[in-house]
This record gives sequence, structure tokens and C-alpha cells, in this order.
Amino acid sequence: MGILRTIKSDYEMYENSALECFVAIQRDDCKEIKAFNKKNKGQKNKPSQKIKGFKFVMDEEFESLKIDFTTEHQFEIRDLAKVKG
Repeated sequence: MGILRTIKSDYEMYENSALECFVAIQRDDCKEIKAFNKKNKGQKNKPSQKIKGFKFVMDEEFESLKIDFTTEHQFEIRDLAKVKG
């Protein structure tokens, strides 16, 4: 029997609270989000800083979410929360 292993995606999934959608951020760019959250921990009014990413859209054929790579968007880091899972 073969060994099963997890294949890591190049993107991490975040929830955008302002736009009420899911966002895919490239794994390398997630370091910026972690640094921003560490620097501004406990602050009520966090500064404005943007990061590029892609929105998730509904795939009607498979009835699931997929990343829409057609347009890249800018998202406020303060509105992003990592999705556990």
C-alpha cells in the first residue's frame, strides 16, 4: 500500500469580512499578513495596507468554489482572516 501525503497548495484561503467573500493569497505573500497582524496586534484602528490576491467564485458544474485567476484584486489586510482547515 502506498504512502498518502498531503500536497500543499501555492495559495492560502482567507475570508474577507468587508466584501463577505473568500480570497486566495499566494503562500509567499502570507508572510506580509502575519507581519502586519503581529505589528498591529491589539489595535482597534489598524492602518491601511493592501495585498494582492484572487477571489473564489462558485463553479456551477461541480457545485464548489474555485479560484478565479482572470482578475487579480487588491485587498485590505485588516479585513482578512485565515480560514482554518
